[in-house]
Amino acid sequence: MRKGAKAAIVGTVFTVMVGGAGYGAFNVVSALSEDGGTGVKTGPPSKDEIAEAGEEFFAAWEKGQAQAAADLTNNAIPAKNLLTGYSADAHITGVKITPGTATGATVPFSVKATVSFEGKTKPLAYKSSLTIVRGTTTGKALVDWKPSVIHPGLAVSGDKLVTGEAANPPIEAVDRDGKVLTKEKYPSLGPILDTLRARYGDKAGGTPGVELMIRHADTETADTSLLTLAEGTPGKLPTTLSASAQAAAEKAVLKFSESSVVAVQPSTGEVLAVANHRTDQFNAAFEGTLAPGSTMKIITAAMLIDNGVATMNGPAPCTPTAIWKSQTFSNLKGMEPNEGATLANDFLRSCNTGFIKLIDGTTTNKLTDESLTTEAQERFGLGQDNWKTGITSFDGSVPASPGPDRAANAIGQGQVQMSPLNMASVTATAITGEFRQPYLVSPDLDDRQLAKAKGLPSSTSAQLKEMMRMTATQGTAQEAMSGLTGDIGAKTGSAEVDGQEKSNSWFTGFRGDIAAAAMTLEGGHGGDAAGPIVAAVLRTGG
Repeated sequence: MRKGAKAAIVGTVFTVMVGGAGYGAFNVVSALSEDGGTGVKTGPPSKDEIAEAGEEFFAAWEKGQAQAAADLTNNAIPAKNLLTGYSADAHITGVKITPGTATGATVPFSVKATVSFEGKTKPLAYKSSLTIVRGTTTGKALVDWKPSVIHPGLAVSGDKLVTGEAANPPIEAVDRDGKVLTKEKYPSLGPILDTLRARYGDKAGGTPGVELMIRHADTETADTSLLTLAEGTPGKLPTTLSASAQAAAEKAVLKFSESSVVAVQPSTGEVLAVANHRTDQFNAAFEGTLAPGSTMKIITAAMLIDNGVATMNGPAPCTPTAIWKSQTFSNLKGMEPNEGATLANDFLRSCNTGFIKLIDGTTTNKLTDESLTTEAQERFGLGQDNWKTGITSFDGSVPASPGPDRAANAIGQGQVQMSPLNMASVTATAITGEFRQPYLVSPDLDDRQLAKAKGLPSSTSAQLKEMMRMTATQGTAQEAMSGLTGDIGAKTGSAEVDGQEKSNSWFTGFRGDIAAAAMTLEGGHGGDAAGPIVAAVLRTGG
C-alpha cells in the first residue's frame, strides 16, 4: 500500500471466468433447437430478461450482498472482490440505484450513496451503465462484468477504489501570474493536475486530507480524487501556464473532436497552455506519437540549408511527381506544378516533390539516411528521450530510414512521430535559433536537468522564420492566420494515415513570443481544423 493510505484497496483482479463471457457468444449446440436440446437458452437476452437481470443485480448491490450480486455477472470472482470492497474498504454505504431506459442490452443507471470514514461523512452521486449478455454455459441473462460497472472511473482491471488519507497532499496550482488553476475551470488540466499533485505534492508544503479516490492499475498514473471528506492543506505549486492562453486553448479544442494543442514561450521554453479534447484522459498534446505531415518541413528545410543543399531563394522545382527508391510521391490534389519554384515557394505552398528532389544524396553527395535524424537531434533537441517537462512527455522520433521512408520522413510521413508539444518546440527553435526544452514546472523545484541541443545557425533561423512568415501571409496558412497582427508565421501539415478517410490536420505557428502547435485526428488539411485552434491561442499573446 502506498505511503499514507489508511484504507485497504477494493479487490484483486483475477482472470477466472465464471458463468460464461462475451456478448453475443452462443452455445455451440444451439443449432439443434432453441435450447439445443439441453435446456440451456441461447441467443441474445430478451427485453424482459435484460430488465429482470438488471433489477436483480441492482437489488443485491444495494443490500451489500456482494456474492449474490457477483453471481449475477459473467465473471464472479473479480466482481465479488470489487463489490465487497465497495462497502468494506471504500466505505460506501446507503446505496440507492435508479436504472434508466435501456438501449438494447445496455442499461444506464445512477447511484446515490454515502461515504463514511473515521467520523467524516459525505454524499456520493455518479452515473454508470451495464450490459446484459447471455452466459454461454448457464444460458442465463448475466451482467457483462467490467470494473466500470461499479464506477465509470474504474477503466481497467486492477483499478481500485480507496477511501482514506490521500497518498499526496493537495496542491493549489497557479499560473505564471499567480492565478489559481482548477480542473473545473480548465477541464483539460484535470489529469495533469493529478500528476502534478503526485509528483510535487510533498514539495509544495501541503498536508494530506481524507478522500475517496481511484488508485489506478498503472502505477505511473496518479490517483484520481473522487470525493473529499476532509480537506487537506494545499501547497502552492507555481506552473509556467498562462490562464488566458489556457482558457483560449480549452475553448478552441472543443470545436474539433480528438484535438490537442500546446503553446510555449520561445524565449524561455515555458509551456503557456496545454489542452486536449478527447473521450479519454490521455494527454495527447504532450504524449501523442503521430506523423506530423508537412509541419516536418521546418526541420527538413533546416537540414537542407545547414548542409548547403539549398537556400530559401534557391531553386527547388515543384514537379507533379517525384520518384525516390522506386516509390512515387505526389502533391496535394489541385497543386499546380512550378518548375521555377524556390525552396520558399515550395514551403509556403507545401509542395512535397520539391523537397523530395532536394534530399537525393546521390546527386548532391551531401545528405545521407542519417542527415534528417542528426538535424532533429542536434539542432532541435528531438528524439533522445531526455526531455524533463515536469510531467510525462514524448520527445519526438526521427529515425534514420533507408529506402522510400527516407523521402517520406522528409515530408512528415514514414516513420517520423511527433506530438503537438514537439512541434511547438520546433517552431520556437526555428524562430529563435535556440533550443530551449519546454517545461511546465520550474526545474529548480526538483533539480531536473533540462535537455540541451546546439540550436541553429543565425542564417538558417532567419530563413526559416521568413518562410513561415510568407506561409502565414500568402501561403497555405493564410486563411487560418488572417486577422492576427504583429510578427506572425506558420506551417501547415496534412498527415495521411492508412485506414482513415481523412488526413490528420497539423498546424504550427508563432506570434511574437508565443509559439503553438495543434493536431486534429481526421481533421483534413492543416488549416481546416488545427489552424483555427493555433490561431485562437496565438491571439492571447504576441
